[in-house]
Amino acid sequence: MSATTMASPDAQTSIGQADRSGIGGHPSGLTTLFFTEMWERFSYYGMRAILVLYMVAPLSIGGLEFPTVKATSIYGAYTSAVYFTNLFGGWLADKFFGARLAVLLGGIIIASGHFCMAVPAMPFFYLGLVLIALGTGLLKPNISTMVGGLYGKDDPRRDSGFSIFYMGINVGAMLAPIVCGYIGQRLNWHLGFAAAGVGMLLGLVQYLAHRQRLASVGNRPESKKFVNQKTVNQETINQEAVNQITNQQALTQVEKRRLAVVFILYFFSLLFWMAFEQSGSSFALFAQNHTRTELFGLAFPSSWLQSVNSIFILALAPVFSWLWLRLKDQQPSSPAKFAGGLLFVGLGMAVLAIAASFIGSGKVSPLWLIAVYFIHTLGELCLSPVGLSTVSKLAPARLVGVMMGLWFLSVSIGNYLAGQLAGFYQDNSAVLVRLFGALAIATMIGAAALTLLLPFIKRLTAPTKS
Repeated sequence: MSATTMASPDAQTSIGQADRSGIGGHPSGLTTLFFTEMWERFSYYGMRAILVLYMVAPLSIGGLEFPTVKATSIYGAYTSAVYFTNLFGGWLADKFFGARLAVLLGGIIIASGHFCMAVPAMPFFYLGLVLIALGTGLLKPNISTMVGGLYGKDDPRRDSGFSIFYMGINVGAMLAPIVCGYIGQRLNWHLGFAAAGVGMLLGLVQYLAHRQRLASVGNRPESKKFVNQKTVNQETINQEAVNQITNQQALTQVEKRRLAVVFILYFFSLLFWMAFEQSGSSFALFAQNHTRTELFGLAFPSSWLQSVNSIFILALAPVFSWLWLRLKDQQPSSPAKFAGGLLFVGLGMAVLAIAASFIGSGKVSPLWLIAVYFIHTLGELCLSPVGLSTVSKLAPARLVGVMMGLWFLSVSIGNYLAGQLAGFYQDNSAVLVRLFGALAIATMIGAAALTLLLPFIKRLTAPTKS
């Protein structure tokens, strides 16, 4: 049992099923976690929407006037760190804090980081980025752990609860660029960063105000320093010894083959995020410099276009869920869905490369970027939701934690590479066609390669005959 949960499975089940006072008949704690995560994502995506734009903006309008390659490199390192620190956040909670305290500490650190960035001084800018990355590492993995802890293992509401929680993420990501983007681009960059901090504070206020709803989950692990070794149950000692032997045992041939599939998918996951995460860097610059920021006669800040992906997620996620359920056993395998995700992200890049070919004669319609975000959302829904599920199914039980950590590492590396590649951005049609075209070709080749590997992967994951 996880150290973050003190109740027995039976107790959890009875507690969770007895509480139906939250959203849609779910435990009331889900409401608290829904809004905590919504505001945390509001703060993250709100700051991200204007981060690169602020770094490249001229000093005359309050920006840092960094060269594009420096700005996107910093952006890539920051977004990479946000995922990398998740590897340690869960461990700290399990070992020391408990998930509930880790989420609170993480939120405080995140808010502090945003308010640091509201101070117009370079040391505070860098300090803010570091604090947000560290705080996110504490909050992000542990709030998901707490959602799971609200339900007994056989509670039929569990999957629905995570779906509701996922909607909270996207509501926050949708609203963030609209609010923080407008304030940052139209009023003051630092006020935009402060607005992101206010969002995190709102999440913390309601988290603390309703903390009693979370009394049964995310508790601090019990201290072991006062345990009298002479009174430790011998059965416990024997069980720990068995676990140690199990963890050290050699991998079977079946496990080796399945782990090979996991590492294959890690590579293609990295490739996907390398392209998909251009949203806050090269896409943001293209939106500001080469896209008409008006639609149906209404003018808007360029950062608002970063809300489009979340809008499409909210609209299309139920459709994809229905589609997979409707297809049942006929639905594509997880690796095939990965290939589909790569294909869609490549098609989106190809569309943007075409749009870039027209910027020599003036700014292009925002419909180009809206189309790109639509296609990329299709790719995200094919790949992102099945990633962790696939890892959990294929990895040996004793290595699931490690393999989950490596999954987030692949996302982290993908984000870092996305920032490095965005450094090739220039306000030049030919350069942009090459940049977006190269990303399109790379991801489409990846989709084709993974498709060719599908029969091989199927053989690796096939059950062996006894």
